[in-house]
Amino acid sequence: MMERIAKFEKVSIEQFTKDMMKLFADHGGMDEQKAKEIYEAVKLPQRATSGSAGYDICTPIDITLKPGESIKIPTGIRVRMREDYCLFIMPRSGLGSKFRFQLNNTTGVIDSDYYNSDNEGHIFVPMINDSREDKTVVLKAKDAFVQGIFTVYGITEDDAVDAGRNGGFGSTGR
Repeated sequence: MMERIAKFEKVSIEQFTKDMMKLFADHGGMDEQKAKEIYEAVKLPQRATSGSAGYDICTPIDITLKPGESIKIPTGIRVRMREDYCLFIMPRSGLGSKFRFQLNNTTGVIDSDYYNSDNEGHIFVPMINDSREDKTVVLKAKDAFVQGIFTVYGITEDDAVDAGRNGGFGSTGR
């Protein structure tokens, strides 16, 4: 039997609304009521089959990306997991092979302490359409676009880190 080590949750509606309004401020804006409607439709990640390693993560918004265009997708979710685990974010193979739709930061790693960050551990996924064949990626809200895979990790015998986290994307390398 598989060990249960994590739980997906929605971030609060206040956090999601704040993030959506900030993210779309330079792209025509986001109405607070529209952000709340999008939040209500956020789906928690699920596995497609009992043998699936990855939890499908869905976009809460419609996306159309021409070749070379990118977007940072606010998922509306966070994850609480055991301290000795992390969550890898990977592209779904079908979208990757058809469109070269991939993570813009190459590999996503969600650390266990990100859950307690001041943005509630809101998972954002930066994606790019790197098509070499002039293909446009079109996703509808609720379409799975990446998958999350949990993995255990270890630390070295002489590890003495006691610093805490506050933030995502590059926050620990300051």
